[in-house]
Amino acid sequence: MDMRTAGGRVMVTKARKPAAGARRKAAQSARASVVPRAPATPVAPPDPSFLRDSYAATALAETMDRSVNAALARYTTGLSPMAQVAAYWDWASHLAFSPGKQLQLTEKAGKKFLRLVNYAAKRAWKLDGTTPCIEPLPQDKRFVHPAWSAPPFDVLYQAFLLTQQWWSNATTGVRGVTRQHERIVSFGARQLLDMIAPSNFVSTNPEVLDRTLRSAGFNLLRGMANLVEDRDRALGGKRPVGTENFVVGRDVAVTPGKVVFRNRLIELIQYAPVTATVRPEPVLIVPAWIEKYYILDLSPANSLVSYLTGQGFTVFMISWRNPGPEDRDTTFDDYRTQGALAALDAVGAIVPGQKVHACGYCIGGTLLAITAAAMARDGDDRLATTTFFAAQTDFTEAGELMLFIDESQLSFLEDVMWEQGFLDSRQMAGAFQLLRSQDLVWSRVMHEYLMGERAPMTDLMAWNSDATRMPFRMHAEYLRRLFLQNDLAEGRYTVGGRRIALKDLERPLFAVGTERDHVAPWHSVYKFHLLTDADVTFVLTSGGHNAGIVSEPGHPGRRFRIAAKTRADTYVDPESWVADTPVRAGSWWPEWAQWLAAHSGAPVPPPPMGAAKAGLAPICDAPGTYVLQA
Repeated sequence: MDMRTAGGRVMVTKARKPAAGARRKAAQSARASVVPRAPATPVAPPDPSFLRDSYAATALAETMDRSVNAALARYTTGLSPMAQVAAYWDWASHLAFSPGKQLQLTEKAGKKFLRLVNYAAKRAWKLDGTTPCIEPLPQDKRFVHPAWSAPPFDVLYQAFLLTQQWWSNATTGVRGVTRQHERIVSFGARQLLDMIAPSNFVSTNPEVLDRTLRSAGFNLLRGMANLVEDRDRALGGKRPVGTENFVVGRDVAVTPGKVVFRNRLIELIQYAPVTATVRPEPVLIVPAWIEKYYILDLSPANSLVSYLTGQGFTVFMISWRNPGPEDRDTTFDDYRTQGALAALDAVGAIVPGQKVHACGYCIGGTLLAITAAAMARDGDDRLATTTFFAAQTDFTEAGELMLFIDESQLSFLEDVMWEQGFLDSRQMAGAFQLLRSQDLVWSRVMHEYLMGERAPMTDLMAWNSDATRMPFRMHAEYLRRLFLQNDLAEGRYTVGGRRIALKDLERPLFAVGTERDHVAPWHSVYKFHLLTDADVTFVLTSGGHNAGIVSEPGHPGRRFRIAAKTRADTYVDPESWVADTPVRAGSWWPEWAQWLAAHSGAPVPPPPMGAAKAGLAPICDAPGTYVLQA
């Protein structure tokens, strides 16, 4: 539009459009004047890497967590407080929502109280025929002394036993509590009650009171001196009083022999023959490395090695090196290849052309089972028989030791070993002492600190104090793959990248379980009947994990059961086996020697000590150097 002024008026006129040709020319001119733009550069999406944790941050977090747990373990003897809290929370929360269980416990408490009052009244009136409310368990020897049957101590220990029974009822049978947590809580309740048992205090123990009155208190002075001496030895890293009388190589581990092979993990001892002829098949013993090998070669009177050589066998023994921080990455398979297999190779070079009777004790037996199964899978036919002393291959019934095996506890323990590079012997000893606190802790408190009496040191006790360490990686694999996951028994355990099966064990098999074993319960050892296709000869002997194996002929009070099962026989459950198998008095060692002889050839001249041509010349005298490492 165009506005113009004419005579004072505003006149609006429409502007005329340019012609079409003019418009085309103007558009072409405008386009020509525009500079072309370069193509737009694609914009990359924002890099999210800054949102991810860096390797350094992850490593720092893990290091902090592990360090905290390792520091905490110094005050908990290696036990995970988180595992304990989880167990008690599980039990307490389920009990809180179980009114029926609460009512039942209230009723039981009332009945036990009335029974105790009734018993106390009868004892006060000196009525004849008064029987105790409750009897101690067969293994509980705290109240057997006649002084406990006199008032008021009889009422006192009866009240304690009834309280113990009530807590057993309270910590078991709560619906919804996991079996593992129930066992932890029940075990913890027993430990706390054992701590406050009347036998642990001067004023409530009639034996201690009588001794104190008769000795004018000198027993307590001696006990205090014993306590101070034990504390000083423990703080100084010294072994218990009396162990100086059992020096390795002088008093124990004295069977003559030579170290004929050594690598970074083992020394192999060949024992000298004592008979004119020997069985052609040698015996190779794979001991546990949680303790030192010489439990099987203690004093000459109770040395299994000495007994075997006297029966005409050539005996080889593995002596394990005591690992240090530099061995943190040693694996369980290293113990197989550089331990069992390396020893087997050396034995084959010294006694060529002969199969071997292999024997494993405790974790050494577990290693032997793995080694033998891998050999059978690979067609390695060097074993004549296998023998297992208190050794497990299935860990579903591993006894109260399983109280310390769950994800929380293993993670905590791995952190401890991660920091140190190994598991210290004192940390292992704490768990084993808890398992047998009545015998190993409170009985000692009473006799050595209250009665003032030092228990005489024995060779077995001295050996038990000569503990070893466990490499970080090996022990973590052992606890996880075998104890926690039970891979070996369930067919998931791999050797050389391939799985092995215990069903491949078809050679004659001899297994020994002990009646009071807290490490390898005999029901667990008995599972060789289920897991293998071998002819199994099973022995159940009196004693515990160690004393049951060290069962020399002539040892008073020893007894055992023995029975054989062929591959064609049907399975017999352990309870039926015990009921049907008669008890024999004496040692089981002669039975094993006869079994070995029955699977051996006719006697031949003894082999040489070592094999110099094969690079196995004797290195030094037995017991070698590894066993002396602290």
